[in-house]
Amino acid sequence: MRLEIQKVSKRYSRNKYGLKDFSIHIENGILGLLGPNGAGKSTLLKMIATVHKPTEGIISLNKNSIIKDPNYMRKQLGFLPQDFGVYPNLNAYEFLEYMAAMKGIGGPELKPRITQLLEGLNLIDVAKKPIGSYSGGMKQRVGIAQTLLNNPKIVIFDEPTVGLDPEERVRFRNLISDLANDCIVILSSHIVSDIDTIADQVAIMKDGMLITHGNQDQLIESVANKVYEIQIEKEALTHFKTQHIVVSTTRKEGQWIVRYITEKPLENAIKKEANLEDAYLYLTKTN
Repeated sequence: MRLEIQKVSKRYSRNKYGLKDFSIHIENGILGLLGPNGAGKSTLLKMIATVHKPTEGIISLNKNSIIKDPNYMRKQLGFLPQDFGVYPNLNAYEFLEYMAAMKGIGGPELKPRITQLLEGLNLIDVAKKPIGSYSGGMKQRVGIAQTLLNNPKIVIFDEPTVGLDPEERVRFRNLISDLANDCIVILSSHIVSDIDTIADQVAIMKDGMLITHGNQDQLIESVANKVYEIQIEKEALTHFKTQHIVVSTTRKEGQWIVRYITEKPLENAIKKEANLEDAYLYLTKTN
């Protein structure tokens, strides 16, 4: 599988773009799409999913234009949008059977497939209860199940871990890792920990544009030897944040341990090993 996006833009008005001149190619494996809220991630995903058409550019799957022939993509697609909704009066079995009918899926393999997904997403014990009684995380897991119903070759998740607790996030990541050998998975998030444990490639967006993409080691190299920790007084913290790119702060015995990014560390700062979160913050703050 090969998905190619060439100079794609989405213009809403003369000077307002949701996406501008975006180009990338994606092959089997997991692409982590990172960016702050408003970066254009959802706009891009909806165009790949053929929900919206680009104003300019080309999107092709295996050299077939999905703009001219959207059904070629739709037959192979599983898509979980950020604003996914459910029918509260249906139980999980009924809802997934309904979604299967909407996708043209049927036959003797459907019920075993639904059961397999409900078991994999830890929903089997509540599968006969109305979805309206589910927690937000449980509804999100039903959404993940409907995304995977048709054994898709292109899987798109837009902020899929919203509402999931830590154990559910781990279960989701394991499920996605199992998929990635023979299909393309695009996982969009503004939470780095959703991406860094499973993504083969990472793309970072800001203001509707692609800042950079590559494997995690390549991105982390951008902040090599620039990540430090320092202990400072509470009174100095606010001013410190105005002068440096701060990754995190931890309170300890009345003072603050601050992880930050700089090319000119203060004298008592301690160098730390860089990670993907460091790279993400550095690239989005400096571009």
